[in-house]
Parts: sequence; C-alpha cells; structure tokens
Amino acid sequence: MKRRMFGVGLLVLAMTGGMCLAQQGRLIVTLKGKADPGDKQAVAKAHGLAIIRDLPIINGMAVMAAMPEKAKGALKKDGRIARVENDARVKAVKKPADKPGKPGGGDEDPPPPQEVPWGIERIGATQVWESAVGTGVKVAVVDTGIDYRHPELSANYVGGMNILSPRKTPMDDNGHGTWCAGIIAAANNETGVVGAAPEASLYAVKVLDRRGGGWMSDVIAGIQWCVGAGMNIVSMSLGGNGSVDALRDACDAAYAAGILLVAAAGNDGDGDAATGEVDYPGAYDSVMAVGATDSGDGHPWWSSDGAEVEIAGPGTHVKSTNKGGGYISGDGTSAACPHVSGTAALLMSIAPGLSTDQVRQRLQDTAEDLGDEGRDVFFGCGIVDAAAACGL
Repeated sequence: MKRRMFGVGLLVLAMTGGMCLAQQGRLIVTLKGKADPGDKQAVAKAHGLAIIRDLPIINGMAVMAAMPEKAKGALKKDGRIARVENDARVKAVKKPADKPGKPGGGDEDPPPPQEVPWGIERIGATQVWESAVGTGVKVAVVDTGIDYRHPELSANYVGGMNILSPRKTPMDDNGHGTWCAGIIAAANNETGVVGAAPEASLYAVKVLDRRGGGWMSDVIAGIQWCVGAGMNIVSMSLGGNGSVDALRDACDAAYAAGILLVAAAGNDGDGDAATGEVDYPGAYDSVMAVGATDSGDGHPWWSSDGAEVEIAGPGTHVKSTNKGGGYISGDGTSAACPHVSGTAALLMSIAPGLSTDQVRQRLQDTAEDLGDEGRDVFFGCGIVDAAAACGL
C-alpha cells in the first residue's frame, strides 16, 4: 500500500484541510462534453459561483464558492458536471545548502569566473556541446518565474507568462525558478555557472508567488499556456502528496500534444523500498518522475522512491543562478528535475525528428544504471546520461 506523507521537500504542495478549504472556497469544476465559456458562465451563475479562471485544457474552470461544501453537493447533482474537486494550495519551500553568492557585474564586484557545476559534468552534458547546445528547443520552467535580467539567463530567456498576474512579467520574486532555470540553460559565457543546454530557449511560467505559494488551478493554467505556446519541454520542480484528477488530465493533454513533461519525484523519501512516496504530477504516467543522486552516485534518503521513479539526476549541493544576479547552492529533486530537462533539450536539438515518446524512451534506455540491476524504485532506469542519449 502506497503511503503518503508530508516531507521537508525542496518544493512541496501543501494540501489544505477541510477547515481551511471552507474558508477559501476554491473548487475546480470539470464539465461534460465540450463546454464553451458561455456554458461555464451558465453553470457558475446557476450555482452562485465566481469564475476565477477558465481551464479549457480540462474542459473546466476554477471557481470561488461562498459555501464550498454545499456548492460541491449541488454541482455533483448537476447533469452538466463531470467532476468537482478542491483546489489545493501549492507552496515552494527552498532549503539552500549554502549561502547565496554575491551578484556580479559591478566594477567593484566582478562576476566570478565560470565553473561547470558537478552535476552538469556528471551527466556528460559537456561532452555534447560540440555537437548540440539545445538551440531552438523551447523549455518552460513552471515555477516562481525567472529572473530574466540575470547575466547567465538573459541571452536564453525568450518570454513567458505570469499566470498569477497576467498584466505583469513573469519575473521571479522568490528565487526557486531562477535556480532551476540555470541548471537547464545558464549560458556558456565564461562567467558564473553553465547549464546542461546552454543555448536552449527559456520560458518562465509563473504559477507561484513571492512566498512560493499558489493554487493547483494555477499550475493547470500554466500547463495550458505551455500547450498553446508550443513548448517542447515542461520542467516542473514541484509536487504534491495527493492526486488531483484535473491536474492529471492537464498533464495527459499536454503529453498528447507532443510536450515532454519532467517533474521532481519529491523529497518525502524514507529509504524504504517497500513504501512509495512519489509526488504528483511526477507519479502520473504522462510525466517523467526524477529522483535525486548525490556526488557519490548514492540515493539521498529524502529523495522520494517508488515504482513511478523513471530516471535520476544530480540533486545535492547543486550550484546555479539566484534571483538578483547571484548564485546559490541547494539540495532536492527540484535540482534533479532540470538536469533531465536540460538533457532532453540537448537530445531534441541533435535529433529534432524524434517524437516525444522516442525522446523519453531514449533517456530511459541510455541512463547509467545505479543501485540494483535494471530499473528500481530509487534511481528508476538510472542517472541521466546526456552523452549516451545523444549518441556520443
């Protein structure tokens, strides 16, 4: 029996309890058939609901209800409704291993000389750069945004969307998204750090606020934007302890649209192979769940394990970009995930004719086996190997 528990993860989804939900009153409503905005407005009006955002990717909407439990009961009796779920809270918890480095760029504080982080070396990304650097591959970082002014990220940043405040830019006011973005595509510019795919196109999809908080419906809306914008890869260093069908449907739709979905396995691990703690969305079939490794190719006890773990990536003392132009090191499957996303970008740039299924299978088949022989619950198929995946 799979056990679900809250951990001290780098990024976790905090599911609201009944009392808190009643106070917030947010629901995700999925309709039957193919509903247009008018149909949704009619349902909302009939049940006294306020529409927060339209979610066509799941044929649904996020709504606010003054009395959510009563509204849920009434909606379930409405023949137009397929499903009603609580809209869960999302919260990012950054636990850096080291103190942030100083921003560079000033005359009195020049940017530090470039170093290749150990994780980028370990996955063999540097061996690929003479053949491919991720050029033309669109990678969306669904997170707290990206500090697109950072000297390591500005050249590769293309744009994005602020789901929380659409009239504002997706600037990172937390730091987590910038850290993940640097692991994927920090530029190879002789200063600071360098990412796995140093010329991939970065897109910021801001679904979490400056405190690292948001809602499940915001994540769904972020995935929805990625489909509409034609992303190749969606990197999600986030996860939750409980499944929400609306999120599963959004992930399935994005994968069917040809997007590779990569997500952190979670930081709720206990080191026991008999239990499973892989977070959602990583646990969904349409998503690659990434576990963490340490610098000795070991399994950190906190890295969630389970049959859904598909692959692994470096996840301890990972140095990358920080908001404000600096650098920071941290631990977690939140770091492992972008190592795989960056590798996928390299593969897509060197073999653009591969389908999403083929890219996913190639990453599995070429991973370096760790732990028990074959796929296991700690490392999945093994640590991602960029050089092998790209045929080098």
